[in-house]
Amino acid sequence: MEASDRSDDFIPAGLASFGIEADEVELAMIGAVHQVFWGPIQGLLALDLGEIEPERNPDLSRAPR
Repeated sequence: MEASDRSDDFIPAGLASFGIEADEVELAMIGAVHQVFWGPIQGLLALDLGEIEPERNPDLSRAPR
C-alpha cells in the first residue's frame, strides 16, 4: 500500500479525532501538502545523528557553529 493511500484514510481520521470537519476541497489541499512535505520529513527522520555532538549553550539567534 502506498503512502498516499494511507494518507487518504489517516488525514480524515486525524481531523475527526480533533472534531474538525473538512470538505473535499480542504481534504485535497491537505493531501497535496502531505505529498509535498512527507518525503523530506521521512528523510529527516531517517538521519542518524548519533555521531553528532550537541552544541553547548546554543545561541538560537545565530546560525549553528
